[in-house]
Amino acid sequence: MTRRVVAAMMEHETNTFSPVPTPLARFGAPEVPTGEEVYRLFKGTGTGLGAFLDIADEEGMEILTPIAANAAPSGPVHAEAYRTICDAICEAVASGCDLCFLDLHGAMVAESAEDGEGALLERIRSIAPDLPIAVSLDLHANLTEKIVSNCSALVGYKTYPHVDMYEAGAHAGRIVVRALEGEVRPVMAWGNRPILAQTLRMGHEDEPMGPLIEAAREAERGGLLAASVFGGFPLADFWHAGLSVVTVADGDRTRAETVCEGLLDAAWAERREFVFDSRPLEETIAHAGTLSEGPVILLDHADNSASGGTQDTVAVLREVIRQGLRDVAMFGICDPQAVEAMERAGVGERITLELGGKVDMPAIGRKGEPLTLTGRVRAVTDGEFVVTVPMGRGTTTHMGKTAVLDTGNVQVVVVSRHTEPYDPGCFRSVGIEPTERRYLILKSRIHYRAGFRAMARAEIPCTGVGVTSSDNSLFEFRQVRRPIFPLDPDTPARPNYEAPGSR
Repeated sequence: MTRRVVAAMMEHETNTFSPVPTPLARFGAPEVPTGEEVYRLFKGTGTGLGAFLDIADEEGMEILTPIAANAAPSGPVHAEAYRTICDAICEAVASGCDLCFLDLHGAMVAESAEDGEGALLERIRSIAPDLPIAVSLDLHANLTEKIVSNCSALVGYKTYPHVDMYEAGAHAGRIVVRALEGEVRPVMAWGNRPILAQTLRMGHEDEPMGPLIEAAREAERGGLLAASVFGGFPLADFWHAGLSVVTVADGDRTRAETVCEGLLDAAWAERREFVFDSRPLEETIAHAGTLSEGPVILLDHADNSASGGTQDTVAVLREVIRQGLRDVAMFGICDPQAVEAMERAGVGERITLELGGKVDMPAIGRKGEPLTLTGRVRAVTDGEFVVTVPMGRGTTTHMGKTAVLDTGNVQVVVVSRHTEPYDPGCFRSVGIEPTERRYLILKSRIHYRAGFRAMARAEIPCTGVGVTSSDNSLFEFRQVRRPIFPLDPDTPARPNYEAPGSR
């Protein structure tokens, strides 16, 4: 008898401080893929969903792909968008299936559901109480009891940048298939520590995250089915936000719990290392100016669209121009109005623009501040290219209509859709060869490493302006559990919290 599997994607990292809205249209370009289109777009890609499709094909399963919804991080997901996505998945499950594969993020906050993934999984469980469910999650997931208790096996990415999305999906999917065959009996343990870790301290090649991930891998080599360390997403003002661990053992719950607690204790011991120390912007740009060999990467990390930034602040660009740095390429400013103006002017024409600064950021008390620039339009494109780096390899990036403004010293890529610069295609698709530039300004935090670290001679974090800042003092946290480190420096390892449902 042929088994039937539901394989779907629902990914969004919600920055509750972001002014960028999240309607359904944000989950697809030009539309959210559904039905057979999901298989066509994601089969053979380096994604969790791509891995699930490969497993299902290898096992000879009938595959139902109701939806693949993936939106760049932004503010809370609109209620209608959340309902549409969840309805599609749940209706597919209700039609009958033998197992379910879900490629989720783990840090979705919707207008109608604080715990987006937990509410979806709980709903699926109410439809099919005994359905085997495999879940892959982002390293920045904010874990909850609803997420863990309503699936059969859960595996998180072990890399940041996320170059193992495929591997995490394959890992989770294989566990559930083996369980269906009676080869293993997965049991899970999970827990957290009160650490609101900062994203810039979660790179898998860095301390403190690197050694924790290696310890998780070692536990898997020692016989555990899976062990995942989640740094959490600190810009979701959500009760459960923070660092957590999930372990999966073959029938041995005590073993799962022991490893889980050991990893959490190790994380707690290094909690101070999860805080990023910023340096003044003027100082970092001045230092960059002393470096003779490029590319030197200047990270405009406070306005990173892959963490919910508006991608239109110009503080770093303004300082680079003020200090006279030359041979600079920047990716990128999200400013559809500027793109339209450049398209009207035409390639090769000179134009003066009010670039960026179109979006206010009330959560941090900042108004949009555009930068007046004069330059020549060097390119206008449809903004599409195929990803070649392992992180999402084979998928198509949709930047929207895209243009390049060349001021002489600086070439700025201006896009119409929020786009994280992690693949060099973001430059090459518009005629800029990044290896030939002395400086690359990237609105990125860690993901840039997937495609740019190998070419970089130096990498300099630059403290600009935006709702993805690492300065906690800019944000008013109202929902996250308290006390929590580093917001509360004297936080104990195991605070006696009031249950969130009883507040």
